[in-house]
Amino acid sequence: MIPKTEKQAIAARFARHLSRGQVAYLRAGHLDVLETARRGIGFVDGGTGRSMIDAFTSAGCFNVGRGNPRVLAALREALHTWDMGTPGVDSAPRRALRARLAEIAPGDLDRVLLCAGGGDAVDAALKLARGATGRPEILAATKAYHGHTGFALSVNGKAHYRDYCEPLMPAVRFAPFNDLEEARRQVGPNTAAILVEPVQGEAGIYPAAPGYLEGLRGLCDETGALLVADEIQTGFGRTGRLFACEHAGVVPDLMTVAKSLGGGVYPVAALLWREVEPLASWTAAHPDFHRTTGGSELGCATALAAIDEVLDRRLWENAAARGEELMAALSDLARQNSRIVREVRGLGLMVGIEYIHEFLGPMMSDALARRGVFAAYSGNAPQVMRFMIPLTATQDEVKELAEAIAGAVGDMRKLLPLALPAARVPALRRLLNDEGAQIRLFGALRSMEDLLARVRRRRK
Repeated sequence: MIPKTEKQAIAARFARHLSRGQVAYLRAGHLDVLETARRGIGFVDGGTGRSMIDAFTSAGCFNVGRGNPRVLAALREALHTWDMGTPGVDSAPRRALRARLAEIAPGDLDRVLLCAGGGDAVDAALKLARGATGRPEILAATKAYHGHTGFALSVNGKAHYRDYCEPLMPAVRFAPFNDLEEARRQVGPNTAAILVEPVQGEAGIYPAAPGYLEGLRGLCDETGALLVADEIQTGFGRTGRLFACEHAGVVPDLMTVAKSLGGGVYPVAALLWREVEPLASWTAAHPDFHRTTGGSELGCATALAAIDEVLDRRLWENAAARGEELMAALSDLARQNSRIVREVRGLGLMVGIEYIHEFLGPMMSDALARRGVFAAYSGNAPQVMRFMIPLTATQDEVKELAEAIAGAVGDMRKLLPLALPAARVPALRRLLNDEGAQIRLFGALRSMEDLLARVRRRRK
């Protein structure tokens, strides 16, 4: 175990050099862990020695599990031959990864630009769409999340991500997710692309409704706009198919992938697109439309191993089966707690449970951490707790997670006789839903717990 004084020193350096607010936020929710012994579906908190299930997986980076031996071995081997490589210069790992991505991608998505991260890939997709069509407008979804780089930040569907950087990319429109009629009203002759997540993650785990992606595909075909699928969280088996758009049988014109592509070890991303007009002739005339330092040779070698792990073990099938088990357990839990749970929804091992008030999400995160589950509520919907465990999870591990969630709900219910009556008063509800107030409240409770623990130790 890491000594308490060392953990405090780490937190102090983090606060000084990066963010005091983040330290307070993590501590208040019992999420101030030190990840050690990272294996399988979790890790050991070095500060307490407690094993924890990783139900967040850095928003889906660890599809093949934490510390996957095959992926780590590929990186170790690559270190003997390869390095970052020179941007724009080809190499064997880069050629191999592009070929593998083109081979497994839906339909005829066979052109590949390697990128540094998800936001970089989204930037490239929007530049390509606007350049190839000669049109300025992008339609994105309300509450969507696509990253924090320039163009990607412009299409985030919640204003608080964008406000401090305005003005951003012009001519961005937003329509509610799963509202095909509103999308149809907003798409016109100036629309370059429709950008969509097949399952919205940060918005609160919303899968595309039946017919929605198919409708967007038809709308793009009618108007000459391009369909861009953001599969950064949903790709490589997460939803029970290799790519989430395959549930609808839809092939987008462009597709972004990242996160789990790197096997949770080395960041790498990519933009894929179809060799059709106007994309084909425009990229032939502008081969350098997006300059990036992404696609390092070490990252490519790692990604190839991660893809092989997904394919050889058919992890999307395990995601579908384990996801059904988790959804069934959470649905039973929801029926037993209908006063506070609004809905359970998801696809594969991308599952969310929505509570009736925003403040219940942070409360649940705290309760889960106490029971050994590292989980996060949705950034654009705090009332939704997300569960995105590694796709390598077994039946027993899913059962263990479900039991921990049920226990955490039971723990949280002890506070509800005070919280729910207060939430009926609009002013108090706004205060309870305020993140700053939550951090101060839970931080004070954490300080009280620490004080009581010290007293008990002295008495012993």
